[in-house]
Formats: sequence, structure tokens, C-alpha cells
Amino acid sequence: MKKIFFIILFTISSTHLLAFEKDTNFTIEEFKKAQNEGKTIVVNSWNKFCSTCKAQNKVFESAQNDFKEVLFYFYEQTENPEIAKYLKINYWTTIVVYKNSKEIVREMGLTDKDKIYNLIRKGI
Repeated sequence: MKKIFFIILFTISSTHLLAFEKDTNFTIEEFKKAQNEGKTIVVNSWNKFCSTCKAQNKVFESAQNDFKEVLFYFYEQTENPEIAKYLKINYWTTIVVYKNSKEIVREMGLTDKDKIYNLIRKGI
């Protein structure tokens, strides 16, 4: 009985650890408005079961504190196909930096804090 309990507990815990607790925080209209205002925007596409996305989230939590002048927009790739299509982002873990109406840099799968920060700095 104890084995079954621990197996169930482990399964629930493992699933929760892989879940990515983030919501889509912008619309296409908000994105366009920010571009027109000349803002630096960092967009990150993610999926709730993606471990790379979860690692990126930890970096972005720090980045939001370190780059207060930058807008950080996150969206769930499979639940927001209209955003993905508009931004031409086809994969989870994609990070795109925009300045004004111009795409500055695009990378996929980065989790290293220094590399992500360097991407962000390219838009400042």
C-alpha cells in the first residue's frame, strides 16, 4: 500500500514540476501599440509541459527586474495560434526581441541567463 501511495505522489509531483505556470499576457493589438511607441519588446513562446520553457521562465523572472524599461510578452504557443501566426513563431522556446517595428534578434531553446540577457541588450 505504501508503494502505491509513493508512486501516486511521485507521479503527481513530477507532473506538477513540468507544468509551466504562466499566462499569455498580451494581445496582438497591445503588441502593435508598444511597437508604435518605440518600446523594446521581448516575446517568448512557451508550452505548459515544456521543461526548456520552464527553465527560460526562471531567467525571465530575473530579467523583468533587471530590465525595467523592456516589455516582456509571453504567450502559450498552442493556445494562441493567432499570435504565433502574426509573429511568425513556429516553435516553443522561441525568444524574439523587437525595437520599434523591427525584429532585432530571434533565438530558440536558450536557457543560459547570460545568453538571454545578451539578446535582450541587443534591443536596448
